Amino acid sequence: MPAPTLRDVAEAAGVHAATASRALNPATRGLVNADTARRVMKVAEQLGYRPNPIARGLKTAKSGTVGIVLPDLTNPLFPPIVRGIEEVLEPAGYSGLIVNTDNDPGREQWQIEHLRSRQVEGLIVATARVEHPLMEQLHREGVVMVMVNRRPEGVDVPSITPDDASGVEQAVRHLADLGHTRIAHVAGPANTSTGVTRARAFRTVVRDLGLAEDPDLITTTDSWSEEAGAEGLRRLLDAGTEFSAIFAGNDLIALGCYDVFRERDIACPTELSVVGFNDMPFLDKLRPPLTTIAIPHLQIGAEAGRLLLDSIADPSRPARSVLLPLSLVVRGSTAPPAH
Repeated sequence: MPAPTLRDVAEAAGVHAATASRALNPATRGLVNADTARRVMKVAEQLGYRPNPIARGLKTAKSGTVGIVLPDLTNPLFPPIVRGIEEVLEPAGYSGLIVNTDNDPGREQWQIEHLRSRQVEGLIVATARVEHPLMEQLHREGVVMVMVNRRPEGVDVPSITPDDASGVEQAVRHLADLGHTRIAHVAGPANTSTGVTRARAFRTVVRDLGLAEDPDLITTTDSWSEEAGAEGLRRLLDAGTEFSAIFAGNDLIALGCYDVFRERDIACPTELSVVGFNDMPFLDKLRPPLTTIAIPHLQIGAEAGRLLLDSIADPSRPARSVLLPLSLVVRGSTAPPAH
């Protein structure tokens, strides 16, 4: 039995084929009387009709898809961001194609070229490095983009980012209020905008609070990973640097610090306190539960989706950047210094 067509749905619902098409497309459903739209959708469900996105794209010159470019799918930071993106895109009739770059510039370029060959109408990119020639090139070529969570320098496109500087200040001030004066920073990669922003904010807050400004208290990792965090803390400890607390560049780096605590029999928070950044899921299940800076992941994704839809509707509109406030979540990994 042949699959039902749009014309079959229209005839069964007693409407013109164009009306049925508008009713079945979330992006145009508002142009149809609500009762008529419900009738058409009910008939389509009864007949088992499925719209053909390729045929629709040929008629409208629109694919109904956007590319979502992530640096590391294994990072728990990103699933809730993607969920927020989808919650905004789906009602507007768009779906997202997710690609993973593994923080590899060559893979990133290949993945984005592949997305463009699929005629995506825009990109949501979470891979921004401090210097990002590919993003600059895409911007010059007029590709509709939104940067999420990170923002490269010199690329004037819409962005949605957490207020990292405020988050760092809350983390360091919390440790200072507990009595810590020598706070180490296991920083994220210096080639990422997030790593640079948080490290810069750390130095500023330490200076403003009158804490120890010892360059030996800062070590930079080569990735946002648990392994890199562990290696960073080992460097600090092996160098004999004295400190009573750690501000980790993100929660994964903080997890690496936990690994070293177990490895070297260091009691947390009795001997060393630690604060993370991101508030990934399940941090409250750690022993001790991790104090961290909470990022509104779902809201970041939703705002990114809205910014992209606005840019698709009007590519000439001025780039708008949104900075979201963060909050400190105090758990069991921080306490006054033992001495």
